[in-house]
Amino acid sequence: MLRPATVNHLVNDPFKALAHPIRRGIVERLASGPATVGEATGGFGVSKPAITKHLKVLEETGVVTRVVEGRTHRLFLEPAVLSEAADWMDHQRALWGRLLDVIDDYLKEQG
Repeated sequence: MLRPATVNHLVNDPFKALAHPIRRGIVERLASGPATVGEATGGFGVSKPAITKHLKVLEETGVVTRVVEGRTHRLFLEPAVLSEAADWMDHQRALWGRLLDVIDDYLKEQG
């Protein structure tokens, strides 16, 4: 029996982190630089426990790190983790581009 191919586990974590629009919003805010938890998460219209859960996913996947300075919690984006996912997507885009070019050439020959 054939086993399905396994996607690189390093890629799965960033995709999990970015699977929810609130987490994507937090990442977008942190793309411009570090921010306090309040700055990075304000205005999403969800409860603090919901924000806590979203931050936990971002931290567990390594997309975001937190530094505690006294009572201030500052969040930092970890671009290297997202870069792994971007590299995987670039590879897939190139592979599918080549496959579609072959199909296009075939169809032109047949037409």
